[in-house]
Amino acid sequence: MNLSVKDSAGTPLYRQIYDGVARAVINGELSPGEALPPIRTAAEELRVSVISVKRAWEELERDGFIITAVGRGSFVAELSKEELAKKRAGLMKERLYEGIGFCKSLGASEEEIQKVIKELY
Repeated sequence: MNLSVKDSAGTPLYRQIYDGVARAVINGELSPGEALPPIRTAAEELRVSVISVKRAWEELERDGFIITAVGRGSFVAELSKEELAKKRAGLMKERLYEGIGFCKSLGASEEEIQKVIKELY
């Protein structure tokens, strides 16, 4: 698994891990049924606490990206194209909601926000 996290990124480490795994599942970089590394191994490889990885794995499981079998480990969930598209849209909406909320707090209008999004895209 090719993941990297940055302590200075401003995003909690567990969320960076979550986002990286979710992105890999959605983009097909991780295949259905593929085993994820054990929590301790992932923590060592990423140089983060076990707690950060454990939280990421728990949230990934809660959101249906992975499944965990006691004593066997965690595996990428079997998701249909429709389910993947729905999860992708959900993650995009979540991030855009946060960003739009911030822009609105600056007093930006819908038109201004749309203009910035188009510029960035």
